[in-house]
Amino acid sequence: MLSEAYEDRREREVLRRIDPGARALVIAVVMLVLVVCSLLPWVGDAAGWHVLTGQADPGLKIGLLPRLFAINSTIAGLGLGALALITRRWVVAFLAGLAAVVVAFEGMIAIWSRQTSGQAGPGIGLVLAVLCMVVLAVQWMRIVWSRP
Repeated sequence: MLSEAYEDRREREVLRRIDPGARALVIAVVMLVLVVCSLLPWVGDAAGWHVLTGQADPGLKIGLLPRLFAINSTIAGLGLGALALITRRWVVAFLAGLAAVVVAFEGMIAIWSRQTSGQAGPGIGLVLAVLCMVVLAVQWMRIVWSRP
């Protein structure tokens, strides 16, 4: 009786965990590229970390969407992604994937808002950051759906 309870508990524990395998390396590299993107220009001459911290030139009229994308990509792309890689919990990986999908769409809208603003357009850092979020979303969802 005691061994059955132990086996049930062990089985539940195995089902709660993920094994990202080689995708963990891909995710880690993309997260590093996301950090590097914050050093590149996002809007005009303003780097991503300027947009994130609100220190960009007010004359650029960056607006809410690029700043919101910067904040959420840091939280979802780096924070939740690192937490999911460290804990290897299915729930955290699912949240990281779901958040990455939402933030990737948010980034696409941020690029669109910069293209239609009549001000400085999106920089290479913003475009690369959106691509990083798309890759992270795909990788996390592939891990989540591969669970036995």
